[in-house]
Amino acid sequence: MEETSLRKRRGDEKSIQSSEPKTTSLQKELGLFSGTCIIVGTIIGSGIFISPKSVLSNMEAVGPCLIIWAMCGVLATLGALCFAELGTMITKSGGEYPYLMEAFGPIPAYLFSWSSLFVIKPSSFAIICLSFSEYVCAPFYSGCSPPQVVIKTLAAAAILLISTVNALSVRLGSYVQNVFTAAKMVIVVIIIISGLVLLAQGNTRNFENSFEGASLSVGSISLALYNGLWAYDGWNQLNYITEELRNPFRNLPLAIIIGIPLVTGCYILMNVSYFTVMTATELLQSQAVAVTFGDRVLYPASWIVPLFVAFSTIGAANGSCFTAGRLVFVAGREGHMLKVLSYISVKRLTPAPAIMFHSMIAIIYIIPGDINSLVNYFSFAAWLFYGLTITGLIVMRFTRKELKRPIKVPIFIPILVTLLSVFLVLAPIISAPAWEYLYCVLFMLSGLIFYFLFVHYKFGWAQKISKPLTMHLQMLMEVVPPEEAPE
Repeated sequence: MEETSLRKRRGDEKSIQSSEPKTTSLQKELGLFSGTCIIVGTIIGSGIFISPKSVLSNMEAVGPCLIIWAMCGVLATLGALCFAELGTMITKSGGEYPYLMEAFGPIPAYLFSWSSLFVIKPSSFAIICLSFSEYVCAPFYSGCSPPQVVIKTLAAAAILLISTVNALSVRLGSYVQNVFTAAKMVIVVIIIISGLVLLAQGNTRNFENSFEGASLSVGSISLALYNGLWAYDGWNQLNYITEELRNPFRNLPLAIIIGIPLVTGCYILMNVSYFTVMTATELLQSQAVAVTFGDRVLYPASWIVPLFVAFSTIGAANGSCFTAGRLVFVAGREGHMLKVLSYISVKRLTPAPAIMFHSMIAIIYIIPGDINSLVNYFSFAAWLFYGLTITGLIVMRFTRKELKRPIKVPIFIPILVTLLSVFLVLAPIISAPAWEYLYCVLFMLSGLIFYFLFVHYKFGWAQKISKPLTMHLQMLMEVVPPEEAPE
């Protein structure tokens, strides 16, 4: 009854986002520029400003370090092209979720949504917001580390602010993304131009004998790739919002082809810039590479670096929230999570319940202090599902031949990316075994318990709990199930 009354009230109003009446569903608000900004804005977060020393510590030489950054860019581009085929073949939001559902059925899809909702996405969101908080707090505590309670409180406030913006409006969320992407590109350009000027002035001593003393073991290469790919993570983000992309057959692959090579070029040039002013040893000793670069090159205007790095991280957090909310939305729509998570705000036409759920889980992740284990969870689980999804693309070439493929990548590309995913998942476990990987696998498999209890068998007592909860949340938040757009 409430659902009907809400729909009726909605029918008498016009969407806040447009003067035209719209169906209560996700709207196609995003063009090529916004799509490219989401890719660039989500990839360039805190990683390139902090993590180059992690890659260097594994490779132990400048030359192989730059090659790893280029390899990560190539791998991200190849993976994204495979996802472009999947995204134009199955035009549903939710990233890997609908592709795993089509290729392998509900159980792998459910385990992906379970892992993403409770590990991959909220831990990534929390880590980015903690990085933002540390950069913002640092100037106020010169000479000492900021108190953890201050960092975590500010990070939680950032999560709430970003979630509120994205729950209010799709267009507002994409405008915020565009602005912060432009801001972060300013600092990227400043660092690159400064580095190229120094290079032209003859600061090349750190590039001499650049392969001397390199560590080229399987373990060191795989761990270096892990750290590099953490900085590239976000290459598949546009597939989470395919339903909101105008003309996805054109704009999805174009945004990938423009966005990821642009990021790769920026990352390599930024690393070159870092090495023009720092030796390998100095870079490894730096707490924040970009800040050290700013202190040496941009003084007395070096304060702009932490300011713009804060802009960069908040932009990455906004992109992460914008896309992760859609994953929760699709999981709820498929009946794999509470149904209310798939509902759309009557007035705002955004998946507000899904975004709020995601932000609450992210805030919980801020409470424990050890985020290094969260990064390990993230990398291991993410590449496990990337590999499984691209294996699904290969499988569907044979099992779902009837599906239209506006984009069709050569078969060797998904095979190569699948093999690299297997290498990335297994190599760190073999070279440096850790309990985190076992905990991660056990947590992912624990999702099967909830799947059989609440999704597959749908026990009556579970329905008795979920139905009144859904109804009350629906009335409280003024949300309704999405409508199909009229033909």
